[in-house]
This record gives sequence, structure tokens and C-alpha cells, in this order.
Amino acid sequence: MERAGPKISIRGLKKSFGAKAVLRGVDLDLDAGTSLVVIGASGTGKSVLLKCILGIITPDAGEIFIDGVNILKASAADRARRTRQIGMLFQGSALFDSLRVWENVAFRLIYGERKLGATARGRAADCLAKVGLGPEVGDLWPSELSGGMQKRVALARAIAAEPSILFFDEPTTGLDPITADVINNLIVERVREAGATAISITHDMASARKIADDIAMLHEGRIIWRGGARDIDSADNPFVDQFVNGRADGPIKMALRAS
Repeated sequence: MERAGPKISIRGLKKSFGAKAVLRGVDLDLDAGTSLVVIGASGTGKSVLLKCILGIITPDAGEIFIDGVNILKASAADRARRTRQIGMLFQGSALFDSLRVWENVAFRLIYGERKLGATARGRAADCLAKVGLGPEVGDLWPSELSGGMQKRVALARAIAAEPSILFFDEPTTGLDPITADVINNLIVERVREAGATAISITHDMASARKIADDIAMLHEGRIIWRGGARDIDSADNPFVDQFVNGRADGPIKMALRAS
């Protein structure tokens, strides 16, 4: 039975790989239509968190609720139905080299929802237009695209099935500052247009400030700070202060030395 509450709610999420504890009890709530950015040093479990929600990784303990239903205890069919409402922009874009651009964008529609070619191609063209690409791009191969164009295609693919949840994993990595800002603007526009709930992972603080309503910092497997994007620069937290200002000296470095 569904209950009213956050769109996504996570309680006590834990995941270890061998002797290494990556998530040590993550708690998060995210209301519908809210955009959350998760920051933190490399190896702190940010991508693992997303993969647990997606069902790619099975956590060792904890609860993950989507629309009030604990997907870790739901039937396989119900869990698949819940996670199908998630669109994902993967780090590095992760386009299929053997498929043309339009087929990449429509991949889920063709292979997941069994949409006919003409219908899927039309939807792909619509989504490409939303990220500023003309229909002629649909006939290209991913190898013919620049890094910025690949990111746009990956974003078009993420929104193609009209998801109510969107995940963005390092959406601006490897892009020059101007192209990165274009991608940030497109993410904001597409999330707002869809009324989607979004979780993003990024090391790029300019990106975080632009696309986030809230920012949360993950450190040593736990959320140690969360606040509004406008409050990040005045956060009274030494870990957040060090990360945001990119300083080598501070508690994060000390923690790495001790591990």
C-alpha cells in the first residue's frame, strides 16, 4: 500500500565491498519536483548510492522507498515498474557505438516498451529538439559527435520515456566551462519542464550551484551536511568548506591519511 510522503526516501542504507564499507547508513528524503545534488570526494559512494536506487547494486541493509513503497521488499515486477520511471544520464554519456543517435535516444522505447520504429524515431527527434539538436543528428553515429553533443544526446535519451525521476552522474565531466554551462541549463530546463525529481552527482561546484535546490555532502559513507544550494558557501562545516573551496589541507585529507 502506498503512503503519502517524499518521492524518494532512503533509510539506513549500507553497502560494503569485501572489507571496504562504502555506504554506512545513508538517510535521505527527496520531495517530488526537487533537485538534489550529492557532492563528496572520489570513492565516497556517490555512484553506489544511485546504483542501489536503480537496482544495479543490492545494498547490504537499509530501505529505499519510491512513492512510499520499499522497493527492496517489493516483488520483482513491482520493483521494475517503480525503477522504470527513472531516467539516467550516465557518466561519460555511455552511448551505444553500434547504434545511430536516434536509436540510442529511443533505446528504452524500442527495447523496453516495444514501440514501433516510426513512433520511436519521432519521439527521438522530439527529444533531440529539446536539447537543441536537429533531426539530422539522429542519423549520425556517436563517434561522429563532440563531447558536448554526446552529453546532449545522453540527456535526450534520459528524458525520452518521460520519467518522473532523473539521475545525472557527473553530467559535465570532461567538458569545457561554456559547454558545461549549456548542459547545466538544459538539465534545469528539462527537469522543470517534466516536473521531475532529480538526483545529480558532481564534483563541479558551478554545476551544483546551478542545477540544485538542495546540496548534500556524502563523507565516509554518511550524509554529513544538507542545505539549500545558496547556503553551501556559508555552511558551518569544515568538510564542506574544504571541498567547496578545493583546499588540500583539511579534515578530508586527514581522514584519507588515517585510512
